[in-house]
Amino acid sequence: MDDLVIRKIRENNVLTVIAEGRIDTDTTPGFDADVNSSLDGITKLVLDFEKVSYISSSALRVLLDLHKKMTHINSRLIIRKPIDPVTEVFEITGFSDILNIEK
Repeated sequence: MDDLVIRKIRENNVLTVIAEGRIDTDTTPGFDADVNSSLDGITKLVLDFEKVSYISSSALRVLLDLHKKMTHINSRLIIRKPIDPVTEVFEITGFSDILNIEK
Protein backbone atom coordinates (compact mmCIF):
# COMPACT_ATOMS: atom_id res chain seq x y z
CA MET A 1 0.00 0.00 0.00
CA ASP A 2 1.30 3.43 -0.94
CA ASP A 3 1.13 6.10 1.71
CA LEU A 4 -0.34 9.49 1.02
CA VAL A 5 1.87 12.44 1.87
CA ILE A 6 0.20 15.82 2.25
CA ARG A 7 1.92 19.18 2.48
CA LYS A 8 -0.02 22.42 2.96
CA ILE A 9 1.04 25.94 2.08
CA ARG A 10 -1.12 28.85 3.18
CA GLU A 11 -0.54 32.27 1.65
CA ASN A 12 -3.08 34.82 2.88
CA ASN A 13 -6.47 33.31 2.00
CA VAL A 14 -5.13 30.73 -0.45
CA LEU A 15 -4.47 27.18 0.70
CA THR A 16 -2.43 24.89 -1.55
CA VAL A 17 -2.52 21.22 -0.65
CA ILE A 18 0.21 19.19 -2.31
CA ALA A 19 -0.65 15.50 -2.28
CA GLU A 20 1.67 12.66 -3.21
CA GLY A 21 0.65 9.02 -3.50
CA ARG A 22 -2.72 7.30 -3.68
CA ILE A 23 -5.99 8.78 -2.49
CA ASP A 24 -7.88 5.56 -1.98
CA THR A 25 -10.23 3.94 0.53
CA ASP A 26 -7.48 3.75 3.15
CA THR A 27 -6.11 7.29 2.76
CA THR A 28 -9.26 9.27 1.89
CA PRO A 29 -10.47 9.76 5.50
CA GLY A 30 -7.14 11.32 6.51
CA PHE A 31 -7.02 13.47 3.37
CA ASP A 32 -10.59 14.67 4.01
CA ALA A 33 -9.92 15.50 7.67
CA ASP A 34 -6.59 17.18 6.95
CA VAL A 35 -7.97 19.46 4.22
CA ASN A 36 -11.22 20.31 6.02
CA SER A 37 -9.37 21.22 9.21
CA SER A 38 -7.51 23.97 7.32
CA LEU A 39 -10.34 25.76 5.50
CA ASP A 40 -11.13 28.59 7.94
CA GLY A 41 -10.74 31.90 6.13
CA ILE A 42 -9.77 30.27 2.83
CA THR A 43 -11.13 31.83 -0.36
CA LYS A 44 -9.20 29.64 -2.78
CA LEU A 45 -8.27 25.99 -2.30
CA VAL A 46 -5.73 24.53 -4.69
CA LEU A 47 -5.22 20.78 -4.70
CA ASP A 48 -1.93 20.00 -6.42
CA PHE A 49 -2.37 16.48 -7.82
CA GLU A 50 0.82 16.34 -9.91
CA LYS A 51 2.10 13.45 -7.78
CA VAL A 52 -1.21 11.71 -7.07
CA SER A 53 -0.99 8.33 -8.77
CA TYR A 54 -4.56 7.12 -8.14
CA ILE A 55 -7.92 8.33 -6.87
CA SER A 56 -10.83 6.14 -5.81
CA SER A 57 -14.56 6.75 -5.73
CA SER A 58 -14.26 7.71 -2.07
CA ALA A 59 -11.77 10.43 -3.09
CA LEU A 60 -14.21 11.67 -5.75
CA ARG A 61 -16.89 11.98 -3.08
CA VAL A 62 -14.53 14.09 -0.94
CA LEU A 63 -13.68 16.31 -3.92
CA LEU A 64 -17.36 16.83 -4.66
CA ASP A 65 -18.01 17.73 -1.01
CA LEU A 66 -15.09 20.19 -1.05
CA HIS A 67 -16.36 21.72 -4.30
CA LYS A 68 -19.83 22.20 -2.79
CA LYS A 69 -18.41 23.64 0.42
CA MET A 70 -16.15 26.12 -1.39
CA THR A 71 -18.93 27.16 -3.80
CA HIS A 72 -21.31 27.70 -0.87
CA ILE A 73 -18.92 30.24 0.69
CA ASN A 74 -18.18 31.92 -2.68
CA SER A 75 -14.70 30.42 -2.82
CA ARG A 76 -12.88 28.40 -5.45
CA LEU A 77 -11.54 24.87 -5.59
CA ILE A 78 -8.90 24.17 -8.22
CA ILE A 79 -7.39 20.79 -9.04
CA ARG A 80 -3.90 21.50 -10.38
CA LYS A 81 -1.75 19.29 -12.63
CA PRO A 82 -3.47 15.90 -12.36
CA ILE A 83 -1.58 13.17 -14.19
CA ASP A 84 -3.23 11.51 -17.19
CA PRO A 85 -4.76 8.48 -15.37
CA VAL A 86 -6.34 10.80 -12.76
CA THR A 87 -7.56 13.17 -15.49
CA GLU A 88 -9.10 10.18 -17.23
CA VAL A 89 -11.05 9.30 -14.08
CA PHE A 90 -12.34 12.89 -13.95
CA GLU A 91 -13.38 12.70 -17.61
CA ILE A 92 -15.06 9.28 -17.38
CA THR A 93 -17.04 10.23 -14.27
CA GLY A 94 -18.03 13.69 -15.55
CA PHE A 95 -16.10 15.42 -12.78
CA SER A 96 -14.13 17.32 -15.44
CA ASP A 97 -17.38 19.21 -16.16
CA ILE A 98 -17.89 20.07 -12.48
CA LEU A 99 -14.41 20.75 -11.10
CA ASN A 100 -11.97 23.50 -12.08
CA ILE A 101 -9.01 21.54 -13.41
CA GLU A 102 -5.77 23.26 -14.41
CA LYS A 103 -3.30 21.28 -16.48
